[in-house]
Amino acid sequence: MNNNKITRSSFSGKLGYVLAVAGSAVGLGNIWRFPYLAAKYGGGIFLFTYLILMFTFGYALIVSETALGRMTKRSPVGAFRAFGKSPFLRFGGWINAIIPMLIVPYYSVIGGWVVKYLIEYLRGNTAALAEDNCFTSFISNSAETELWFLLFSLIVIAVLFAGVKQGVERVSKIMMPLLVILALFVAGYAVTRPGAWEGVKYFLVPNFENFSWMTVVAAMGQMFYSLSIAMGILYTYGSYIKEDVDIEKSTKQVELFDTAIAMLAGLMIIPAVFAFSGGDANTLKAGPSLMFITLPKVFASMGLGMGAGILFFLLVLLAALTSAISLAESGVSTFEDQFGWTRKKSTLFMGAIVILFGSACALGFGVLDFVTLLGMSILDFFDFLTNSLMMPVAALSTCILVTYIAGLEKIAKEIEQSSEFKRKKMYCIFMKYLAPFCIVIILLSSIASVLGWITI
Repeated sequence: MNNNKITRSSFSGKLGYVLAVAGSAVGLGNIWRFPYLAAKYGGGIFLFTYLILMFTFGYALIVSETALGRMTKRSPVGAFRAFGKSPFLRFGGWINAIIPMLIVPYYSVIGGWVVKYLIEYLRGNTAALAEDNCFTSFISNSAETELWFLLFSLIVIAVLFAGVKQGVERVSKIMMPLLVILALFVAGYAVTRPGAWEGVKYFLVPNFENFSWMTVVAAMGQMFYSLSIAMGILYTYGSYIKEDVDIEKSTKQVELFDTAIAMLAGLMIIPAVFAFSGGDANTLKAGPSLMFITLPKVFASMGLGMGAGILFFLLVLLAALTSAISLAESGVSTFEDQFGWTRKKSTLFMGAIVILFGSACALGFGVLDFVTLLGMSILDFFDFLTNSLMMPVAALSTCILVTYIAGLEKIAKEIEQSSEFKRKKMYCIFMKYLAPFCIVIILLSSIASVLGWITI
């Protein structure tokens, strides 16, 4: 490995790093994707399966990416290249780097939708947002969707211009505590609605009769999405931390933070929808439309629907911003490392990518609705390409790098500089045997799903 480490930005300390990584992990995947998957795959049994996978498989990949980032002081491309210049290492580095560049544009489109709904609730349009065709009419209005997308994107770009400490870290330190407070408040309100307790039991109590192999597959896919694994982010943030940061302890804190928010999201959404639907679990299986179609109907049925809508979409906006910032930061770091650009130039280029591809996604439901890729809208195709295909391949490349090129002992030595590494034995078993197997299962299941062979 090339040990010539380059000078780069860094977090001010352990707290800044943990909150930044937690901000990356806690995003739209927790707030809306996790609850509807939990509902679809058996509630409590899905939650139980997800937790087991996260504290084993997820832990192993988080630790690996973070350690590689700190060891090399480089973003994904440089981290892989630090171990040689073979075609595999070039491919592994670039696929990890490109994924966040492709995710942040369409993620920012959804972020724009969240801003729109928050503004409408602030204006008191609770009943209008609950109308059947409200969301469809909105996203098919190209001028309006583009406007909200650009507003969200400019906020993200402005934070990146401020730098790592003054931008990414400062925003995370403000937003993450606020996000937790809002989540507790909204969840507390939701679980006290009449009829909501059945939803609480459905979500928290495992029912093994609802278990299937697809529960495991769905939980693994959600774990990737939720923990920011295989997105280049953890390599990048790992490269910003100092040698005294306890990687194992920090990873545990991120796991706990992410789990808490995912569970709070479930308690915000599932009991409220249960109460609204009279206990009909099928109402929860609305999928991605749950947040923009089903929940506004729930809020409109409440006595304090306007307030609940404001708090909920403010919470979602904070989560979306912290994740979008981390995704874009990974791209900025790659441009700085690989091309020697200044942070300003790298940020401008990343902003151009976001606006170019994001505009295509935003307009894909309006003036560009005639454009379909594999039968999917532009936004859905980007989501499928990154989450279902590229991320499993990127994660598999990390497993190969750690196990067969860098070596498990070298990674362990990096972690042990500042950590007791109590889960070392489990880590080695997962990285060498179980993680590659799980990743291949996710990849094959995703391909089979889009081909219509199975339903995920």
